[in-house]
Order: sequence, then structure tokens, then C-alpha cells
Amino acid sequence: MSRRTRKPLPKRNAGDRPKGARPYRGSQAERSKGHRPGGKPGARFATPAPHAAKPFKAEPAKEIAEPAPLPIKVQTVVVTADENNMRVDRFLEARFPGLSFSHIQRIVRKGELRVNGKRADSKDRLEEGQSVRIPPLKLDAPKGGGGSLSDAAAKTLAALKEMILYEDADVLVLNKPAGLAVQGGSGTTRHLDQMLEVMRDAKGQKPRLVHRLDKETSGCLLVAKTRFAATALTGSFRHRSARKIYWALVAGVPKPKQGRISTFLAKDESEEDSIMRIAEHGDEGASHAVTYYAVVETSAQKLAWVSLKPVTGRTHQLRAHMAHIDHAIVGDPKYFNKENWELPGGLQKRLHLLARRIAIPHPRGGVIDVTAPLPPHMLQSWNLLGLEADRFDPIENAPED
Repeated sequence: MSRRTRKPLPKRNAGDRPKGARPYRGSQAERSKGHRPGGKPGARFATPAPHAAKPFKAEPAKEIAEPAPLPIKVQTVVVTADENNMRVDRFLEARFPGLSFSHIQRIVRKGELRVNGKRADSKDRLEEGQSVRIPPLKLDAPKGGGGSLSDAAAKTLAALKEMILYEDADVLVLNKPAGLAVQGGSGTTRHLDQMLEVMRDAKGQKPRLVHRLDKETSGCLLVAKTRFAATALTGSFRHRSARKIYWALVAGVPKPKQGRISTFLAKDESEEDSIMRIAEHGDEGASHAVTYYAVVETSAQKLAWVSLKPVTGRTHQLRAHMAHIDHAIVGDPKYFNKENWELPGGLQKRLHLLARRIAIPHPRGGVIDVTAPLPPHMLQSWNLLGLEADRFDPIENAPED
């Protein structure tokens, strides 16, 4: 996939900076045109009109082959370099975008999928060159026989329609509300993957998730409406052609105000919970994670609105990285561990993290570029703290690697 061309940004040294963070500066063009700290030079991140995408660059249409049909008999495939370190369930989703989450979990749980001849868990990481035995697969059968929707299904469809920020024949971008899980799990009875059942087309194809957001994170969630789009979009994420920008409210003010966080992350799991910890290179299950951040505005030096650009896409990456530099995201139940810290009056104790913007090559050419508004609890906080949501966002010029 082609990517938007950017000029590399110069780096500078900084004396006072948080552990794991390296500073970066915007380009000369970014700092020109009368821009000054605290000023508002033509906000490039102003909220667009509802349900509209604003492409930042047109690209020629690309020929992308339709994905191969699902196997009707057992087959063995070899993990490629691009698929190295990919989770088993993500590997199946990428290879066969038509599969539902429940079907993937079922074949893995039954031991029908094997890696180098051994049973595998859906969370296991694959390595380049491994052989994966894949059983016969099938798409979920359409439900309801094409008849009218039940009252419950009609309400679900209406709820999904309210979330739509962008839609065309291939793609949906939803504004996922905080508190709604993307996929099912222990104790989860309602989630987006389940809700999408009501949007099956005449051929029985259900819209497919191509990436994830944490349950309490709101904002842009990309959904493919066809297998063709799912294959292309999954490839864009795998090759890092997608640009994602998040907004967060954090405790304190990071120094320097613009920087790069580069660590290894590994999952610590217990019977009650799981959390990502900072790990060392070579630790079991450790993956490299890179995040750029920039302070957009502050409130009495006690809180900061930061814009975040993840280069990699690790579980809880932004939450773990901000806690790592001692500026945890406000309302984070897992990673906010600052002692003797009190939530300012009027702010809700909810995760203040928004998937603000996503820009990704469209499967048929051009670029999808969509922005989500602040969710109600974050908008309330912005208003209480006097933060201006249309302020210039310096993260836009952060490097892509």
C-alpha cells in the first residue's frame, strides 16, 4: 500500500525529559504562518461536518484481487515475514476476512487449527516459517431469512446508524461510544461484532472489524462491508499505511512537550485481570511499541491535553506508554497509579481517551480520512477546563516510524 509522503523531522537533544521519551519538533512549515505556542493558527484538526470524510490526498485506483475462497478441505500454509509475531486469531482474520470472531474461537478451541503440529491458543504469536494447519472453513449463514427485522434488531440497526461517521459501498467508520465493547469476552453480553449481525447483506455477508478499540475508548472504528475491503484494509494496517491519532487528558504536563516513547511491552495475566507491562528486549511475549505525543494545551500545569500517534498497534499501548512516562490518562482504571492524586471537581472518573482521527488508503483508490468528536464525558471536561477543541494539533507532523 502506498503511504502519504512526509519529510523526516529533525531531532534535538533535551535535558529534562521523561524516561522512554525522545523529543521531536515540527517542521519549519508547521512553525511558520504566525504560529506561536498557545495560538490558534487555522486548526488543521477542526471537526468536519457530521457523516463526512475529508480526504487529504487523492491516489489512483488500485487493482486488488478478490480474496481466495475459503478452504473446503484441510490445508497447510506457511507464516510469512509480514505475519511474523501476529496473533493466531488475527492471522485467521487477515487470511480469511469473511470469518466471524465466534467461528475463529471455535476452531481454535476445538484444536482444529494446529501450529507445527501442535494445538494453539488464539492469543499465541506466530513466527515466520511456521506451518499452520487450517481446517475447512465457512461463512456464517445469514440470519432471519431476509425477512423484516425484529423490534430488537431494528433498535440495534438504528443505534449503529447513529454511530456512522462515514459510509460507502465498501467501508464504514463508526463513532464507537465509550463503554461499548468491540468484541465478546468474559462477562460481555453486548458488543459491536454482535450488533453488526443486523447489517448482513443479501448474500449473507456481515460487516467485518479490521481493528480494535478498548471498551472504554471512544472514537473512530473502521469496519469493512465486504471481503474485498477487509483484505485491503487489513493489509494497510499490517503494512502501517494507516494513520491513527488519539486525544487524551493526562495528569501533569509531559516534558518535553513533544516526544517519542519507545519501549517493549508484554502482557501480565492473572485470574482477575491482565495488564501490559514495560518489558526488556528478548523477554517472552515482548513486542516493540512506539508512540509519538504532543501537548496541545494545559490546565494550571496539573492536566494536559495530549495528542498521540501510535506507530505500532500493541494492546493498551497508549495507556501503558503514558503511565510509563508518569503522565497516566485520567480515569484509566488499569494504569492510573499516581498516589495522592485527586480528580478535579466536575470531571467524570472515566477513561479520557478518544480515537480522534483515522486516515487509511481506500481499497479502490484515494484515502479515507475521518474525524470523531469528543465523547460527552470528555467534552464536559474540555468545557470545565477551558480547553479549546479547535486548537492547532502539532502531532500531525510527527514521523511515521
